[in-house]
Amino acid sequence: MDNRVPPRTAGPRPRRRDRHGRGMRGPIAPPQVPLAASRAEVFADLVQDSVDRLERRWPQLAEIDFLVLEVPRLDGPAQDLSEDAVPLGGTIPARDGRRARVVVYRRPVEIRTKGRDERAALVHEIVVEQVADLLGLSPENVDPRYGED
Repeated sequence: MDNRVPPRTAGPRPRRRDRHGRGMRGPIAPPQVPLAASRAEVFADLVQDSVDRLERRWPQLAEIDFLVLEVPRLDGPAQDLSEDAVPLGGTIPARDGRRARVVVYRRPVEIRTKGRDERAALVHEIVVEQVADLLGLSPENVDPRYGED
């Protein structure tokens, strides 16, 4: 009878149970539950909700790309910027066959807001302001309820 242990293969051994013998934990929430959405995904949904709200009145918004970026890119030497100087959004006009773009910066908006409702209101204001800039209109003309939220 051979009692030798077979040689161990290289690499980590697959775990089948945790150290308390209860088995491996599953995900905290299934993927279809909102808890499983990342902050970036939730923020992108806020931007899309705002765009959908405006598209009913302005169908030409279908020709504009809406982007969410983490932070604005500040070109040039390092600057000591106050919190109010950091942009929350921006526009890139259409040129060279590219569509016009509206950009909303997620991190500066998150820092300035406390809850989901406040964040949604600020995101909508930013989108309205940037769309107004692209269309050459005042924000009140783009959304009559601008500034009321």
